Amino acid sequence: MARPRAIVAPHWRSMEELFAEDDLARLRDICEVVWARDEPIGGEELSALLPTASFLIAARPELTTDVIEASPHLRGIVEVAGSFPPTIDYAACARRGIEVLSCAPAFRHVVAEMAVAMALSGARGLVAEHERFREGREHWLADNAGTDFSLFGARVGFVGFGSIAREIARLLAPMDLRIKAYDPWVNEATAARHGATLAPLAEVMAHARCLFVAAAPTPQNEGIVDRAALSLMPKGGLVVLISRAHLVDFDALVAFVRDGSLRLATDVYPKEPLEANHELRTLPGAILSPHRGAAVRGGRQLIGRMAIADIARMIDGKAPESLQRAQKTPANARTGTGDLAR
Repeated sequence: MARPRAIVAPHWRSMEELFAEDDLARLRDICEVVWARDEPIGGEELSALLPTASFLIAARPELTTDVIEASPHLRGIVEVAGSFPPTIDYAACARRGIEVLSCAPAFRHVVAEMAVAMALSGARGLVAEHERFREGREHWLADNAGTDFSLFGARVGFVGFGSIAREIARLLAPMDLRIKAYDPWVNEATAARHGATLAPLAEVMAHARCLFVAAAPTPQNEGIVDRAALSLMPKGGLVVLISRAHLVDFDALVAFVRDGSLRLATDVYPKEPLEANHELRTLPGAILSPHRGAAVRGGRQLIGRMAIADIARMIDGKAPESLQRAQKTPANARTGTGDLAR
């Protein structure tokens, strides 16, 4: 029996970034691997390969209804950018029983680690005080006029309670947080197992002294954390933006930081790199990281490992269980409107 064919076209990521040598060897054992280059695959090349392919691994796969219908053997699509792209006809995939998988869970360890570091630094004013120290303006033994706060027992909110958010909650569990989460794609039992109570978005915003924005971006949830939502947060609250700036009204968020209503720790921006003259670079209430939540050596190779595990399961006739599966309907519509693609 011929092995299933897997098109591996990860550009703009690289093969080495996604696959350790042993993992790539395993993929070649279970599939005939084609393309597998760092340069972008052209439309003609992809169209020629798809009719005989069972799996596609790509950063930004573009799959219309016609392309899907012309790919009779296709069983699984793995995106390796970190979100469910709008370039896939999900309804056509669902009709054909094609699994669409996001690599977002593969970021859970390193991105959650970064989110926790940013939250602790922001809550305790570590970066701001570091900068004052350089200028000789540090506050010795002072409580910074009550603006800093401890995460122990703190009211914490999550917008999106998928794999990264749950890992953040796990890492912070010893701090006995009071967690409320907004995510219509997660059921109450799952949230409870990870220490969270599901709630409507407005309730989560009003509750959170520290808010983690951790949902995967979709066309439906663009700007869901808008000016009105941000205005509900307690004064001096901290927003930790760790998934995509797509989720927030970024201009409104910057305005709240500018007037001192909120603090911000962010790893992502609407346009990257951030403009050299952007005012956020100068605001004292912001901690800025240049999109490096997973920027550690080998930090993205878990994507390849988990993709291979799910491909192996699909070859064996089983459902994938490592990466995030595109869902048709929310698990819990009670939590309010908006598609967080959980």
